[in-house]
Amino acid sequence: MVSAIIVAAGQGRRMEGDRRKQYLSLAGLPILTRTLMAFHRCGAVDEIILVVPEDDIDFCRETILKPEGLSRNITLSPGGERRQDSVFNGLKEVNPNCRIVVIHDGVRPFVQTDQITACIDGARQCGACILGVPAYETLKQVDPSDHIIRTLKRDDVWLAQTPQAFGHDLIRKAHDRARIENYTATDDASLVEKLGATVKIVQGSRRNIKITVKEDLEMARWVLSEE
Repeated sequence: MVSAIIVAAGQGRRMEGDRRKQYLSLAGLPILTRTLMAFHRCGAVDEIILVVPEDDIDFCRETILKPEGLSRNITLSPGGERRQDSVFNGLKEVNPNCRIVVIHDGVRPFVQTDQITACIDGARQCGACILGVPAYETLKQVDPSDHIIRTLKRDDVWLAQTPQAFGHDLIRKAHDRARIENYTATDDASLVEKLGATVKIVQGSRRNIKITVKEDLEMARWVLSEE
């Protein structure tokens, strides 16, 4: 069984608007609705856990899910203070028979079903697999004063994206360890890496953007126009 955790509990402060970024309209549909539709279409996913701010659960049920008929095995779960806490809350909701967990940012609406499936297949083979793209700009390491220390070798660097898929027991162990030892990471793969496990990365797309600031929203509108 495969469970997908869609994390959409952020406050969206960097968007500097009066509405949470995951609910902003993108060509007539909320960003979060578009993200959920991609997972709803994916036959490899058996259930979806949608993690949102606790005060927004009723709103999401009525405004995000119901209008598009997104009712297939979707469970709503309250978010936590940090993204990591929200993922942990989602993990507590997965079906006991779950073998693979796929974790995805609710504000990445352009993920494709074949990319979701590729991550799931990779996790089945290797235990952990994430989506990413090779670095395509020159990378500079800087000091705290923003002075360049050195240029990094671009050939060895990828930019991590979501979805990220893991064996259920592995990702639960990674989050449990992080809570016990009180450390955080910017993505779930980092928590798994700290256990010493190997994480595979598969080719994603530069269109699989995370909508965080206003410029990202403009880029998302351009992507839709191109499609």
